[in-house]
Amino acid sequence: MGDRGTDNHSEVTDFILVGFRVRPELHILLFLIFLLVYAMILLGNVGMMTIIMTDPRLNTPMYFFLGNLSFIDLFYSSVIAPKAMINFWSESKSISFAGCVTQLFLFALFIVAEGFLLAAMAYDRFIAICNPLLYSSQMSTRLCIQLVAGSYICGCISSVLQTSMVFTLSFCGSRSIDHFYCDTRPLERISCSDFFIYRMISFFLSSIIILPTIIVIIISYLYIVSTVLKIRSSEGRKKAFSTCSSHLGVVSVLYGAVFFMYLTPDRFPELSKVASLCYTLVTPMLNPLIYSLRNKDVKEWGLCLVLES
Repeated sequence: MGDRGTDNHSEVTDFILVGFRVRPELHILLFLIFLLVYAMILLGNVGMMTIIMTDPRLNTPMYFFLGNLSFIDLFYSSVIAPKAMINFWSESKSISFAGCVTQLFLFALFIVAEGFLLAAMAYDRFIAICNPLLYSSQMSTRLCIQLVAGSYICGCISSVLQTSMVFTLSFCGSRSIDHFYCDTRPLERISCSDFFIYRMISFFLSSIIILPTIIVIIISYLYIVSTVLKIRSSEGRKKAFSTCSSHLGVVSVLYGAVFFMYLTPDRFPELSKVASLCYTLVTPMLNPLIYSLRNKDVKEWGLCLVLES
């Protein structure tokens, strides 16, 4: 009877982030890799936001969305990377209960917001290619602000619900989270609660969050492909596709990693960690590179800086 009080999650004061199950001497290498990737994330996304804010030529809906994408990538990677790097040097590898709640909340907020933002960017490309004459009137400043604000609001609502559900579970087993950050699946593994209602609600939330964004992206690209194929000149088709290739690459990397992680069986936690790396660190690092290398305006801005210096 005396131990029953520890069964409730309110008694938990901290967790242990196990991280990667590698030899201790490899922690230095992992730290250096994380540090390099995080430095590239900071440089790439801050640089992208700076370019967009300082160049009047980039005052368009596409770059407004891209600036917000860089903002989201910068912040959700910052929720994960610094704590992971600290734990490579720490013996305890602990994270407080409040810290774990905050990490899960912020990460869920930004990752969901990114999904909705990518759907808004797909819609933007659909209007640009399928209705170019109406683009300036349909993609007004007001609509762009509403789409971005809606992305953050949906992310916040989803995050509040998801975080509330996870931390109403009872953690009566080990405090060791077999991951490098606080995420829902590894937290579920150390809970002894009944998951039936929790999983039903989680499935419902995932459906109303993921399905609409995927449907918008797929339908937008079906119309885009249909329109592009009607263009007679190969040069015209190439130019039209080039305006979408960056966005399509970002969508493929993000959703590919997310689906891989959540479709990986629970008995392979190390695979889940590798998939998590893809969308927590690799995707935020690649997004500025994908857009800058595939975008003529950004490359011209960079060339101007080089020539001026």
